[in-house]
Amino acid sequence: MTDALTHEQIPTTQEQPSAQGGAGLRTVGVEEEFLLVDPHTGVAVPAVDLVMEQVPAELHGQVDRELQTSQIEIGSPPGVQLSAIRHSLSMLRTAVADAAERAGVRLLAIGTGPVEGPVPPVVDKPRFDRIMERLRLLVPGPGNNGMHVHVGIPDPETGVQVLNHVRPWLPTLHAMTTNSPISGSEDTGYASWRSVEWERWPSVAPTPWLESHAHYERLIDQLIASGMMLDTGMLYWYARLSANYPTVELRIGDVCPSLDDTILMAALTRGLVATAMTDIEAGRPALRADHHLLVGAHWRAAHDGLDGEALDLFEGGLRPAWELVDRLVSHVTPALEQHGDLELVRELLATLRSHGTGATRQRAVYARTGELRAVVDDVARQTRGDA
Repeated sequence: MTDALTHEQIPTTQEQPSAQGGAGLRTVGVEEEFLLVDPHTGVAVPAVDLVMEQVPAELHGQVDRELQTSQIEIGSPPGVQLSAIRHSLSMLRTAVADAAERAGVRLLAIGTGPVEGPVPPVVDKPRFDRIMERLRLLVPGPGNNGMHVHVGIPDPETGVQVLNHVRPWLPTLHAMTTNSPISGSEDTGYASWRSVEWERWPSVAPTPWLESHAHYERLIDQLIASGMMLDTGMLYWYARLSANYPTVELRIGDVCPSLDDTILMAALTRGLVATAMTDIEAGRPALRADHHLLVGAHWRAAHDGLDGEALDLFEGGLRPAWELVDRLVSHVTPALEQHGDLELVRELLATLRSHGTGATRQRAVYARTGELRAVVDDVARQTRGDA
């Protein structure tokens, strides 16, 4: 659901490269959350303690529990080279998948559980108990699993300006990461049902327009005072500043089924932040998109994914979702070139265009087989990198 409910997996400032990297390059780090399911039925199971016992001790700093006992998360160290990020995430996915199998369960990179079953309990931590006491029945399903991408920034004031610049582009990233169309053993009609469930929490929302870092902090204080948040960790805006490290954190997407999808999102997210930095330095203003239109654009992204239309916040009206993807890539191309990511992004985009999002893939398997077990098997293979 969110790294803030446990701890951020980004190493301390002493352990990580500078936020800028060399020659003005931005560092990037990725967190991924997964579902633990019964290997025979696909039902989410409260097995995180059993799995953690099987995770090699040397990886415990990069693997942790999440909110529910059916969830587990990993986090890559930050770096400049996407190849290093891929290597780290691949190693962690394999290690946790192996640990899950030794514990008698299965690891799925999926936004929410497709098979109907009991709602697993919350992990036994005092903070989680306080959250549940406040929010009561707002944990509706087997576990909401997202992906969070951190990109280095030089200072919080610049970070706030970056948040303003990236906010109208986030619905496109949202659509690209949709990976939870099936819930309660039926097609929900949404490409990301996780998004619908997650938005029940009161502090989940598009990032508002921010006048300054002082404005950002004042809003957080006022939201805590209102009672809707217990602390700064419950700020669940789609993009925010890290409370502990010099990064902007984009946190809109479902966890991606395959590492190809994850690396594509990491590259585009870093490209978007780097482009925002360039625009800020050049004095180019951000689009001040209306909040309600942003809500509508994110709803459309969660509903259609890339298989339908998207709300164009720049020119108005609906457009084919892939048209906005192409516009995003064009927008960030100079930054992708600067980081050496352009050819990789083109290759991964071609794969995404051919295979579809995780939601599209799940629906295709279900349509072909009529079996939710086949959907679970396919996602498990993608999670491991076997498909």
